[in-house]
Amino acid sequence: MDVDKVAFYPLLPDILTDISEAHFVAIDLELSGVPTKQVRKEPGKPSLQARYAETKDAAERYQILQIGLTCVTQDAENEKYILKPHNFNLSPIIEERGLDVERIFSFQSGACEFLLGVGFDMARPYTHGVPYLSREESREARARHAKRQDKSALADIQIKPTEVESLAFLERARESINRWLANRAKGSAGGSVDILPLGYENAPEDASVPELSRFEKRLVHQLVRAEYPVCVSISRPSFIRIVPLDQAREDKIAASRRRELEERINRQKGFRWVIEALLGNDLTRLDLRECAKNPVTGEPIFADMDEYRAQFHRAHAKLRGNPRMLVGHNCFLDLVYVYRTFIGQLPDAVTEFQQKLHALWPAVVDTKYMSTHNCGDINPVSSLEQIAAQLSRQAKPKLELAEHFDTYEQQERFHEAGYDSFLTAQIAVRLSSKLQTEGAYIDPTHEADAVNTRGVANGVSAMKLTGSNFSAHEGNGTTHSLGLNPVAEGFTPSAIGDGWKHRGDPTVAGTNGADDPFSYNPGDLKHHYMDPALQQTFPGGMPKLGNDFWRVYGNKLRVFGTEEGVCELDSVEVEAVEEDGDEQEDEGQGGVEIECP
Repeated sequence: MDVDKVAFYPLLPDILTDISEAHFVAIDLELSGVPTKQVRKEPGKPSLQARYAETKDAAERYQILQIGLTCVTQDAENEKYILKPHNFNLSPIIEERGLDVERIFSFQSGACEFLLGVGFDMARPYTHGVPYLSREESREARARHAKRQDKSALADIQIKPTEVESLAFLERARESINRWLANRAKGSAGGSVDILPLGYENAPEDASVPELSRFEKRLVHQLVRAEYPVCVSISRPSFIRIVPLDQAREDKIAASRRRELEERINRQKGFRWVIEALLGNDLTRLDLRECAKNPVTGEPIFADMDEYRAQFHRAHAKLRGNPRMLVGHNCFLDLVYVYRTFIGQLPDAVTEFQQKLHALWPAVVDTKYMSTHNCGDINPVSSLEQIAAQLSRQAKPKLELAEHFDTYEQQERFHEAGYDSFLTAQIAVRLSSKLQTEGAYIDPTHEADAVNTRGVANGVSAMKLTGSNFSAHEGNGTTHSLGLNPVAEGFTPSAIGDGWKHRGDPTVAGTNGADDPFSYNPGDLKHHYMDPALQQTFPGGMPKLGNDFWRVYGNKLRVFGTEEGVCELDSVEVEAVEEDGDEQEDEGQGGVEIECP
């Protein structure tokens, strides 16, 4: 489903519902630029830190043009998975006025050439893209707003003795204010006095009205602030009005301005509402009135707001405090870009990035790592399209596109983010099911037994070990290479459906009584989302969350071409991070007021 800026808010309640019901969410990005490989003087592969530094530099320079999300729901009763792919173009333009936030965005020639070559519409992010605002940009907008409201923070204009016209203007304004205050003390003056441009009084009635220049207005504001603390200056299009100070009125105006700012921020947030939902954060400041619009025209519609609130309440109750399991293919780069685009500044050290990312999303799965685990020092062919094609003949578990999400059923759209996230979701379901059911990684001493006893599954009549690849031979003699290495020591179930047992895999930390499949503590994944639905599965389905299977494949991002070859998210100590980072004002937010269990 394509979601543009007009349809985004009208469809947002349904999108939040899809995320809240998802077993996991697969993502993919299209970018305006990617890291440039640096010429290295040192021999050997670069470190993970060096690769991260290159990726960080690119993420700070280039933008996400398109993001795909596929929400995957498990239907255990009918033994199938239901897929709902969404495709969003993102606009780098800040459309809400008054936020005082600027973006500098750029394009890489090679990336543009590639995108144009695959039919990407380079204009669409600007014309139809969904807006967004990062946490950092939200803080910046609030800080600049507060600075504008703090008149004492403004630097005074210094008038030189030679600037006689400016001095004369200030003197005339001072005389007008003094005369008004004196008459007001006598009870013979009105509630305000206007500082008008020079020559205003003598201008003919049919002539255009002269206006104060911005410089003159600033001089008047400065004069009142410095010499008349009992007065307040108010800008008008052509003049400045001076009124007595009323603190209650000023507090009300300030609160109104903060409320207007928050409304603008929340509208500009756009796609970040989706990111915060994936993170399991508080969404109650979302103004559902923005959703009561026609998804085609954007015009307001008559809507049952109680029904909107009820739908939001149900979704939010499932999401709150429960970050979604995130799946990507070769997603180290993607997650760096996601962090920079929606969260804020990237840390300099990759270890700190690992820590912060893991605190945000406690469960991340990289299907690239899943398909190349223990692959040796030769990188196997493992592109998204190739792996999806190799697994497409796998009949179980059953995958089904949800109603109204059938765009990709008959049409392939490679390198469209929504379609690529759709392929990633398919790989995650099929490959995890295949690896769990067949026990692809075996102990070398049990190789023969494994080949002879594994059984026929998904049309596979025999298993052949071919160097660094695991090949499945079908009855018609066709061989499908999955880029796996079963010869290396790893994990194998003692029987179909059992938990995975530790067999000396150096990439996975051991546990107490590791040989006992029931000793595994799901908390080791540091994932506090324990929805009962995720603890269920069915024969031939994905391993349930908490299964020891995910100790092998969870929270490890493949980074080929580096010394480490992998970025382990759960290998660092996790510290608490701020939930939203918006530092939102307490008064007058106008969001959704609900109580969540």
